[in-house]
Amino acid sequence: RGGQGVRQDFRRRAGDNIEQPVEVTLQEAYVGGARTFNIQSTEPCPVCHGTGETSGRPCTNCSGQGVVARTKRIQVKIPPGVDNGSKIRVPGEGQPGAGGGPRGDLFLVISVKPDPLYERKGDDLYTDIDVDLVKAMLGGEATVPIPDGRKLILTIPPETQNGRLFRLAAKGMPHLRGEGSGNLYARVKVVLPMSLTDEERALFEKLAHSRGVEVPS
Repeated sequence: RGGQGVRQDFRRRAGDNIEQPVEVTLQEAYVGGARTFNIQSTEPCPVCHGTGETSGRPCTNCSGQGVVARTKRIQVKIPPGVDNGSKIRVPGEGQPGAGGGPRGDLFLVISVKPDPLYERKGDDLYTDIDVDLVKAMLGGEATVPIPDGRKLILTIPPETQNGRLFRLAAKGMPHLRGEGSGNLYARVKVVLPMSLTDEERALFEKLAHSRGVEVPS
């Protein structure tokens, strides 16, 4: 009886894990959420009960494989802070086990789509903000978008240079494993005025002369 028990334990094997790629937006990675997926897997053949045979012959329902394909619809939570290569484990949604063994797990392998507004470095985000030339010279305010849809007001000090970085603490990506968030860096992009009026051009020429800058006639 002991030998039979050993053989039964040997035949009992957990099912294989499954990996499925999932693409999310940066906004989804920032706030988290839920996604519904159709997953492809297999289950024991209902005719031969996974043996691959019926009455000593190969099962015609599963072609002797012992398993049949299945499509299942599941909903999975996407935690805030996921990044490229992050894996979300869904227990028991992998391949079926052998000999009554448990099913394997499903792992969703995350990839985050490039975003036109943000550059991600770890849990830090970088974004460009347009600042009018006059505002860059004299100071003012600018809005900084956040991936969750909110906007922050950033104070622009006088004589702000093009390319200057402003750090918005803890407004970056949430830490996937742990509390807190990275930082959001706003990079100033000074926008030069276009279609100057005669009065505006005269003012710029006056400024140029006062600073010793030659202006073409």
